[in-house]
Amino acid sequence: MGARISTVAFVGAEARLVDVQVQVAPGRQAFNIVGLADKAVAESKERVIATFAAMGLKLPYKRIVINLAPADMPKAGAHYDLPIMLALMAMLGAVPEDALDGYAAIGELSLDGSITGVPGALPAAMCVSANDLGLICPDANGPEAAWAGDLSVLAPKNLIQLLNHFKGTQVLSRPEPGELLDVVNPLDMRDVRGQETAKRALEVAAAGGHNMLMVGPPGSGKSMLAARMAGILPPLSAHELLDVSMIHSVAGLLERGQLSRARPFRSPHHSASMAAMVGGGVKAKPGEASLAHRGVLFLDELPEFSPQVLDSLRQPLEVGEINVARVNAHVTYPARFQLISAMNPCRCGGAGGADGIACRRGPRCAADYEGRISGPFMDRIDIQIDVPAVTPADLALPPSKDGTHEVAARVLAARQMAEVRNGGCTNAELSTAQLDHVAVPERDGMALLQKAAETLGLTARGYHRVLRVARTLADLDATETIKRLHIAEALAHRRGRKPVAQTGFRSSKVYPKPVR
Repeated sequence: MGARISTVAFVGAEARLVDVQVQVAPGRQAFNIVGLADKAVAESKERVIATFAAMGLKLPYKRIVINLAPADMPKAGAHYDLPIMLALMAMLGAVPEDALDGYAAIGELSLDGSITGVPGALPAAMCVSANDLGLICPDANGPEAAWAGDLSVLAPKNLIQLLNHFKGTQVLSRPEPGELLDVVNPLDMRDVRGQETAKRALEVAAAGGHNMLMVGPPGSGKSMLAARMAGILPPLSAHELLDVSMIHSVAGLLERGQLSRARPFRSPHHSASMAAMVGGGVKAKPGEASLAHRGVLFLDELPEFSPQVLDSLRQPLEVGEINVARVNAHVTYPARFQLISAMNPCRCGGAGGADGIACRRGPRCAADYEGRISGPFMDRIDIQIDVPAVTPADLALPPSKDGTHEVAARVLAARQMAEVRNGGCTNAELSTAQLDHVAVPERDGMALLQKAAETLGLTARGYHRVLRVARTLADLDATETIKRLHIAEALAHRRGRKPVAQTGFRSSKVYPKPVR
């Protein structure tokens, strides 16, 4: 005898169909699960046997084999409990033979027969819908699965409800999609006193999707500024919302199917490991970089992160995705995030002598501290600014006229202008070929850029990033022409490693490189 039902396996943020095949054959009593299953799937055996006993049913004294096909695809997670249980019940006649036709199932079983929610309901529903199937899932996952479109969704709280539905004594209605939350950010840019240059740089970064680094002493407002970044970014589009929600669903971060149009804002501690940052581990789960997809990844105290962790972000910063290769898994996660980072000028925070507090070790302390960050990583940060200490005079100033609402309106207008011209991408995502068409400065601006490139020793990547920032500055001015003024401001947003006196703009203070 045998029965079958479909379920899914997760490969990255993507769900793929898996066929759950059950066979009962004469022989010594046994219960085996095969098909490259991990520990959680193997333990389904005990949960299924206990649930059978709780419902007053009993497995036959025969050899039972559960095959999860295709057999060479790794299977992980507790969501295989429900499909295994349903296939066994169909085999024993507790469920009508044709009741499971056209359905896939996911869900974890409790020992009393209730069905517990599992991660990944949204990508699972998208997968089964694309294959013209319905989905049986836990009640807790019903609102999430309902977002997948016009597919049949059964979301029982326990097995008794599901059996009664199949027998016709109870009707399970289709769950309603979860709530779509609007963008609500209580943090206002008016709360930041002074720091007009830093606020301008933050606006430019938001308008163009540029990576940004703020360098300043403790208490200068770097973290305060970064926390307000999410409030000035445009809300997620419908496509971006689905893209982000799929990753958060796999990570188990969607509560009762609630989706939010607010862009993700992730702020991991500097003790985060490489697997926590870019994904990985035994099950190759998404990391902070993927959870920040289409949003902001804020790294405070940047040099305190492991250099290996920071360098692992170089690939996603460039291509927008992470390839996690492990012995038992090879998955790709999207990771097109915007990096906002902050650091002190040196380890003690006193470099520069702000407010009469000087660094005891002098320039060497600052050079060693910044030396923990590799040059190629720094070269991928478009905007690098100094954030000076806040003075009592700054604190006494009245709130700025431009709050989060006003800045967000300018950012949205600049992004819309860029997306129409660029074919849907931000200025930070422009390729070199696209820059040749949409970011050609006027003659004076080009002359300034070439002179600065020689003086500052810009790499090819740095040269193009200056053009991308200048393109954003022009968009904020609502002009298609990149002028000398835009090039000068874009160059001023880079903390130069070489002094510049003849290019027409001011560079930040430069500390000597550490002696090795």
